[in-house]
Amino acid sequence: MIFQIGGKPSDGDQSMKEAKGSTAHSWQFRPERPADAPRIEALVAASFGPGRHAKSAWRLREGVAPVAGLGFVAIEGGTLRGSVRFWPVVIGRARALLLGPLAVQTDQRGRGIGIDLMNRGIEDARKAGWKAMILVGDAPYYGRVGFAPIPRGRVRFPGPVDPARILGLALEDGALGALEGPVHRAQLDDPVCADGAELG
Repeated sequence: MIFQIGGKPSDGDQSMKEAKGSTAHSWQFRPERPADAPRIEALVAASFGPGRHAKSAWRLREGVAPVAGLGFVAIEGGTLRGSVRFWPVVIGRARALLLGPLAVQTDQRGRGIGIDLMNRGIEDARKAGWKAMILVGDAPYYGRVGFAPIPRGRVRFPGPVDPARILGLALEDGALGALEGPVHRAQLDDPVCADGAELG
C-alpha cells in the first residue's frame, strides 16, 4: 500500500494533519520492502556514519530484526528520500518499541519527511497494540510528534547516554509510567550477535 501525502485523507488522517500542522507534499510513503534494504542501509550510513555502531541505541538493535510492518520509506520521483524502523526492546519488565534509525537525505531535511514517516509508524504501532516507545534524540524535534523527556534515571541504556535525550511516547494512557529499569534487547534473531546488549 502506498500513502500519498497531499492526497485526499481519511477523517482520521485529516485530524492528524491538522493537529501536527502538516501541509501537502510531493513524496509518497509506503511500507518498507525487502528490495529497499540496500538503499536504506546506504541512506543510514550516509546519515550517521561509521560511528553509529558504537552508540548505545545501536547495541540494542544488534542481532535483532526490526518489527515487521513498522518500517516505512518516503519515495519522491523514484528516489528514496527517507526511512524509519522500529525495534522491540524490554525496559524493566515492560515491552516497548525503540524508534530509529530515522534517516532522511541530508539535502532534503527540513521538508517534513521525517515527521510524516514517524507519524505513520506511530499510528500503525498503536493499531498493532504497542503501548509505548522510546528513543535517544533531540526533544524539540521529536516533541513535534509527541515525545517528551523521561524522568532522569527511570530508563537506563546499555552505555553512556545523555539522560536529557532519552525520550518516550505513550501509545495508551499511563504507559510511560510502566517503563522503569535497564533497556535490553527483546529477543535475539541472529546468534552471531549474542555478545551485544543483554537480553530482557
